[in-house]
Amino acid sequence: MHLAQDGSDKVTDLDAVDLRIVAELQDDGRMTNVELARRVGISAPPCLRRVRRLEEEGIIRGYHAQPDATALGWPIIFFALIGLDSQKETVLSAFERQLAEWPEVRECHMIRGGGDFLVRLIARDAAHENALTRQLTEASHVIRVQTLQTIRTSLEREGVPLPVIREGAPE
Repeated sequence: MHLAQDGSDKVTDLDAVDLRIVAELQDDGRMTNVELARRVGISAPPCLRRVRRLEEEGIIRGYHAQPDATALGWPIIFFALIGLDSQKETVLSAFERQLAEWPEVRECHMIRGGGDFLVRLIARDAAHENALTRQLTEASHVIRVQTLQTIRTSLEREGVPLPVIREGAPE
């Protein structure tokens, strides 16, 4: 399988073992290399080499805990659809840098159609959400902010869908 890297011309070859490694680590990034090697059907040293290569090539970008936001005092999740008065790269980049400094901003996506950015934020309470919305509306070059509060999250997945490749199955 060939996968292009983030906008570069570089193409990486991933075989069935590489895909199984990524799938296993995507499900459980805390397992030992020995356990990972056992699950993908190779010995530990080549498994570790493959994991390091996948990390170096940017296929595996990191390992993270997934804390419960509500349990940590952040029960409100909301999205903001933001329109700017200019689509000049300097304006767009400045806005992205500004939002990157806000710890409550969990995702920031430049979008096409309906606005310029879609941002996912978290808040401690309604007053905090209102303050964040006010900060957004007062930010330089912002002309429109529409917020959408999450009522319930029924599905939240990390990673990407990967083909299930069984041991011994043709690739």
